[in-house]
Amino acid sequence: MKKFFTVTLFALGLVVAGEVKAQSKIGYISSQELVSVMPETKKADSTLQDLRQVLIQSYTEKQNAFYAAIDKFNKDSVNYTAAVKSVKKNDLSKMGQDLSGEEERIQQQLQQKQQELLAPINKKAYEAVQAVAKENGYGYVFEKEALLVAPPGDDIIPLVAKKLNIKLPTGNAPAGPAPAPKTGVKP
Repeated sequence: MKKFFTVTLFALGLVVAGEVKAQSKIGYISSQELVSVMPETKKADSTLQDLRQVLIQSYTEKQNAFYAAIDKFNKDSVNYTAAVKSVKKNDLSKMGQDLSGEEERIQQQLQQKQQELLAPINKKAYEAVQAVAKENGYGYVFEKEALLVAPPGDDIIPLVAKKLNIKLPTGNAPAGPAPAPKTGVKP
């Protein structure tokens, strides 16, 4: 009787372990690679490039105006009184300080715009990963680039790309660690 109970308990444990393993299907994805092939990302990159060009043009115009003001001051300073020279020098100093902070403001503005443009793209990618994981029975989906050692899993980027109606480039090998072997567990 004791032996029967032990065998039954052992068999029940194997069945439960098999169910847990089947429910804990593991996958991984390179969200960076996914986002990079989304059409929305290309549009965002184009918008950022346009903004960068406009900001650089504005900076160049301010820089040219500053240099012209310096040249004008140098040419006309012999005709200025000491008080006028002092005021003009302060004006030039203020223009120079404003110009020196312009590069940092440009970088901040570009970063803010990039975050603004990428937020909905990242959200769409995340929601697609969630949906694919649920539809295909993945209990865990890891970020491919963050793993050094991991249990076997499936690369789900083709499934997510299909869900988003994106064609993945064929000739490019994905960057990052080599894919983990498939688990062999069927959904």
